[in-house]
Amino acid sequence: MRRILRLLGLGILLPLVLVASPLSHAHEIKPAYLELKEASNDVWEVLWKMPIKGGIPAPMEPTLPANCREQGDRVSFEVTGARVHRWRLTCEGGIDGQPVAIAGLQHSMTDALVRIAGVDRPVQTVRLTPRQHSTIVDAAPGTGAIVWSYFTLGVEHILLGIDHLLFVFALLLIVIGWRRLLATITAFTVAHSITLSAASLGVIQIPQAPVEAVIALSILLLAAEIVRAQFGRPGQTHRSPWLVAFGFGLLHGFGFAGALTEIGLPATDIPLALLSFNAGVEVGQLLFVAGVVCLGYLALGVAQRYRQLARLAAAYSIGSIAMFWTIERISAFYV
Repeated sequence: MRRILRLLGLGILLPLVLVASPLSHAHEIKPAYLELKEASNDVWEVLWKMPIKGGIPAPMEPTLPANCREQGDRVSFEVTGARVHRWRLTCEGGIDGQPVAIAGLQHSMTDALVRIAGVDRPVQTVRLTPRQHSTIVDAAPGTGAIVWSYFTLGVEHILLGIDHLLFVFALLLIVIGWRRLLATITAFTVAHSITLSAASLGVIQIPQAPVEAVIALSILLLAAEIVRAQFGRPGQTHRSPWLVAFGFGLLHGFGFAGALTEIGLPATDIPLALLSFNAGVEVGQLLFVAGVVCLGYLALGVAQRYRQLARLAAAYSIGSIAMFWTIERISAFYV
């Protein structure tokens, strides 16, 4: 009986824990962005983008090499979800080997992407975190930093993208059998990789707000399909889960692209950064699937009827959360 109660509790609490987690407040990762671009000898153009959360810019400021001096006034403006500043620096003697930091990053819950593009040299891309909020300008950076930075951003995005995780979790509650599960996850992966690439490269452009609302609706649909199946009325999702996963995967890819657009792609290494980010998304997704599958083994010794109750409890929890998101995101159209 104790094991049965734990199973029922897991069905209710797992979706709620995902949403209530402190990390879940960031549906999209919106890191700060600092770019230093060399205009001429010892003259650098600076782009500094601070994410706005709750209408207030993040309390952060770049700390640049001590030998750098500002030229002229800063140009400031706001874009969706961020405040942007541009200015010029004169750095006598160059900036190779000099420290660059983001003051205040250590007290935040976000990251910062630093991109340093000198003349006739490889681009240096570094991801700074609250634990490591400074870096040293490298005279000869390699591509490894770009790969690792965008890979970890991809993993972070999927693990913080609670709506994407709930969609995958709902699929796992529907699909029975390893072959069907493999086909379904592969279809979802292929689909969102297609639209992620197309949208990030500017081939297709769709407003982000409607995409987020329909993503919430896709989760609600899966929750309803789980409930229908438990009452003996399985729908198309149970018959061809890979087809539904592919269709909605195209939509979720636009959601991933929205996060990548916020981050930005390095102009000289777009294919590498895009591939690394997508690989990170896939690894994060597989980690989540592996975790849920392992939890599923806990239910193998429980009677079938109790497993069905747990599945129903999870479906109603997921559906309630998805309905809230749907109403919230549609209402945002009119704000």
